Amino acid sequence: MKRWVVRGSPGAAEIEEIAAVIRSGAVILMPTDTIYGLHAMATDESAARIAQIKDRDEVKRFVTIAASIEQLESLGAEVPPVLRDIWPAPLTAVIRRGAQSFAARVPDLQWLRDILQRTGPLISTSANRTGEAPIVEPADLSPELLREINAIVDAGRREGKASAIVDFTGTEPRFIREGEPRFTQMLRKTLMKNL
Repeated sequence: MKRWVVRGSPGAAEIEEIAAVIRSGAVILMPTDTIYGLHAMATDESAARIAQIKDRDEVKRFVTIAASIEQLESLGAEVPPVLRDIWPAPLTAVIRRGAQSFAARVPDLQWLRDILQRTGPLISTSANRTGEAPIVEPADLSPELLREINAIVDAGRREGKASAIVDFTGTEPRFIREGEPRFTQMLRKTLMKNL
């Protein structure tokens, strides 16, 4: 298994190497701006593999993470204008793509966005199995999951608070899950200003 131990941000060579491993079809444990997650190329095959690893119903969709709003729009996403004032941030937004909706995020980690620039959007899901505590450092990962993944980016302990989730597909934004309290308060104010 490939493992990078990162203190601060990965260097340019590491970013290229991590991106190449992901593009090869790997499932990688990597932090976002909140907790550790499992990430892979946004393909049906990768989604099925992560669903199997997590022992999860494949019908439950994964989050798509992207380097930018423009990258999401290249997938056909309809991004509400207010998100241009918020992203990148620890916010997962449910938005429209044609007749369908999907969960998307532009993470607030520059080096992760640098990787996403090289890979394109990735599917992402928390690294814990349903009902278990979030993974805040690689040592928390269960031995069963550890055997199933291909690579790890160890960037130290994360805060452990999952991202806020807001549904933007209705007439008004609707909170599905609140995130870190200070960010959630700021987010509510921003959304109120745009109503």
